[in-house]
Amino acid sequence: MKKIGFLSFGHWSNSAHSATRSASDVLLQSIDLAVAAEELGVDGAYFRVHHFAQQLASPFPLLAAVGARTKRIEIGTGVIDMRYENPFYMAEDAGAADLISGGRLQLGISRGSPEQVIEGWRHFGYVPAGGESDADMGRRHGEVFFELLKGQGFARPNPRPMFPNPPGLLRLEPFSEGLRERIWWGSGADATAVWAAKKGMNLQSSTLKADESGEPFHVQQAKQIRAYRAAWQEAGHKREPRVSVSRSIFALVNDQDRAYFGRGDDSDQIGVIDNMRAVFGRSYAAEPDRLIEQLRADEGIAEADTLLLTVPNQLGVDYNAHVLESILTQVAPALGWR
Repeated sequence: MKKIGFLSFGHWSNSAHSATRSASDVLLQSIDLAVAAEELGVDGAYFRVHHFAQQLASPFPLLAAVGARTKRIEIGTGVIDMRYENPFYMAEDAGAADLISGGRLQLGISRGSPEQVIEGWRHFGYVPAGGESDADMGRRHGEVFFELLKGQGFARPNPRPMFPNPPGLLRLEPFSEGLRERIWWGSGADATAVWAAKKGMNLQSSTLKADESGEPFHVQQAKQIRAYRAAWQEAGHKREPRVSVSRSIFALVNDQDRAYFGRGDDSDQIGVIDNMRAVFGRSYAAEPDRLIEQLRADEGIAEADTLLLTVPNQLGVDYNAHVLESILTQVAPALGWR
């Protein structure tokens, strides 16, 4: 069995071919897609975070709205760029959104991806400390946030407060019990996956990673996940971790599917990202029988307990619901995911 969710980058463009012409369109349709996905039996609604781009950026209002409109589906991110985040304010936002959803938040955080602007985090007021890189700063912010979610008091109370305080040091409020176990680290390399395991975070492994062996993407990803699980066990954590992978997967079941995705590239791609040689995982688009065989050979998917399907959000809610339903009904059962 495998949890299956969708991952939306939340693109919009003022184009006649786009169903999302504005930020308002993207936000409202994201909520509608989460509702439709829940009705179909999808397990998770996840959203990407990109700053300075015509894409989803501020996750917590959206997550709270989705939480208020749904009852069962997991609600998450993949990922929040921690170089841009104040961990203290974020802990309050996350606690509130989790309480609104009834404890369904699954927050993916990381050091982030290549940016639209030069050192965009500086515009948000954040500068790496002496000797730090921006990636180091992102991990530091992530560690502080993760520590705050323990809910332990750390701030000295005012002896003459406006309202009565509980005894002892104060923590941030609202606090949501259990959220800390639902934090994921987005890793693009084996070393950061091991780091996340030692810290006690779940793992999100995306559609690209550092090319560390020259092997196919799915093989490298499977090795990364196995290294993560070994480090988790060695660290002695008491619970079982969760691991997700992301894929672009389309079952071609009608002429519209074939028109959109019937000519896709079915091989890994090699590129350079942040001065790092990276391997980008292939997309899958085929008739259901052929698709099942292709996915059965994907070692990365086999190692994960959660699969996030990247959706073409600019094609609209109805078409994306169709994409998800096709995978759930015509592909997932044959692979033992359902």
